[in-house]
Amino acid sequence: MSVEFLLMGCVTGSWAARIPDVRAQVQLDDARWGVAIVAVTIGSLLSTVVTLAFVARWGSRRLALGGASVLILVAPFLGASKDPLHLVVGLALLGIGTGLLAPSMNAQAVEVERRYQRRIMSSVHACFSLGQLLGGAAGIAAAHYAVTPTHQLTASSAVLAALLAATVRQLPADPVRIPREGPASTMRSRISPQLLLLAVVALLASINEGVAVQWSAQYSAVTLAAGTGIGAATFTTFSIAMATSRLFGDRITHLLGARRFIQVSEAVVAVGLAGGLLIGTPAAAIVAFALVGVGSACIVPTVMTLAGTQPGLTAGQGVGVIALAQWPAFLLGPPMVGLLAGAVGLRWALLLAVAAAALIVFLAQHVASTAPGDAVLATGSGGSASP
Repeated sequence: MSVEFLLMGCVTGSWAARIPDVRAQVQLDDARWGVAIVAVTIGSLLSTVVTLAFVARWGSRRLALGGASVLILVAPFLGASKDPLHLVVGLALLGIGTGLLAPSMNAQAVEVERRYQRRIMSSVHACFSLGQLLGGAAGIAAAHYAVTPTHQLTASSAVLAALLAATVRQLPADPVRIPREGPASTMRSRISPQLLLLAVVALLASINEGVAVQWSAQYSAVTLAAGTGIGAATFTTFSIAMATSRLFGDRITHLLGARRFIQVSEAVVAVGLAGGLLIGTPAAAIVAFALVGVGSACIVPTVMTLAGTQPGLTAGQGVGVIALAQWPAFLLGPPMVGLLAGAVGLRWALLLAVAAAALIVFLAQHVASTAPGDAVLATGSGGSASP
């Protein structure tokens, strides 16, 4: 199962590193590239809806393998793009693959947590972060040695396919299917206020992640006039903080309980970013976005676990709601900061992320958490996994 997280990270990281080369092949300017990448969003939304609607019938294992297979196949296809139509089709397939794989592999992680009776979600998300770093490094090295995107992405996909094939039998079995109910009616009748609350928390946390990814380097490099090197260092520090924190998040969540962990983590985000913005120096910016990474890293994994153990739902259904709730974050957060920056400047526009973190701290007091020990993982949901 960890291989699925690593695989998704490697594909997205490798692709991100080769975007400049593919853009040169297709000869798209910024405006047309902005239109083309909408295909990823559309593909991801459609497949996420399909996953949410049919995961109880088809099973998260089957959907995850389907999504992983699409990503393995689409990476070389994207690398070989020579015209806009080819590119748009590839980007749509990339979105479809991620929309199938992301909620399904998280649902499988919930099933494994239930069997182990301890948290592992943040640790497997660390595998995704590691995959992104490895994929990005492979892409940078390939570009440096003039290896074409097609050849590099084909080689990466071959390695990932071999890893997936070697571990496919170790994937957890699907939960018991919910009988005599269509997926749509099942979800309408069983989405609880608690699940909706978790969805809002995931949305706000994802908005903050997106803001950090899109604006951290820009803030240091341009707003603070520190140059592109400091801008890159700010974003890199945020990324490393995210990956490192996920290695320890499960242990800390186990000790504090989910509710308190979410509140403490988002307090770190709010206080750290607010302090960095008020000080307004490049060093403060690096520290501030590092704290954003530390505080944000394990929020979504923690919420995934809570959603995947909601009564009356399979893990896939609960996680699917969270995945669908996250989707608007990447459309809303960064553009909203951009609009505010046009009016008041980027430094003060980033206070939007501070407000989102503070709102999570307030909302989290209503999250139904467990005492230290995470006993909820030992209790089955409406579709518990086979022993």
